[in-house]
Amino acid sequence: MSSSPDPDEEPELPQGTVTPTGPGPLVIAGVLALVLGWAIRPLALRLGYVEPDVSLLTILLLFFGAAVLAATAYFTRRTVQRSRIELTHREAVGRLALGKACAFGGALLVGGYLGYAVAQLGIDDPASTTRLWRSCLAAVGAALVMGSALLLELACRVPKPPE
Repeated sequence: MSSSPDPDEEPELPQGTVTPTGPGPLVIAGVLALVLGWAIRPLALRLGYVEPDVSLLTILLLFFGAAVLAATAYFTRRTVQRSRIELTHREAVGRLALGKACAFGGALLVGGYLGYAVAQLGIDDPASTTRLWRSCLAAVGAALVMGSALLLELACRVPKPPE
């Protein structure tokens, strides 16, 4: 006799958990990007290209992105803690995915901009000094993006129900 599933019985879905982003993967991504950022200047010069500049618009967009992520983290935390308006599963997963992606993207940008800034050290050229300072500012903006993204990821944690 074959056992057929009961149509009224719902199948049990597997329960999964998402762990917070640890510092290890972020540091590895940042170090790899640092090496790539440092290699941009020698590669550009060797291939006959002009060194890329870090624009002020890029720096402003990084700071703006960090502010948007921080505001999203604040409102998500407030919503989850007060539970007046509950987040749907899709909203929560979307915000968690945004936080994780922006944390890794921020780590890559921090490393890349710091590597490019290191490549500008010791160059006696006014344009190189400008690139150095703008790269450092962009790295600060990227670090704020990464920090805000980690706060957003933390804000998505649902408190355990009281026993």
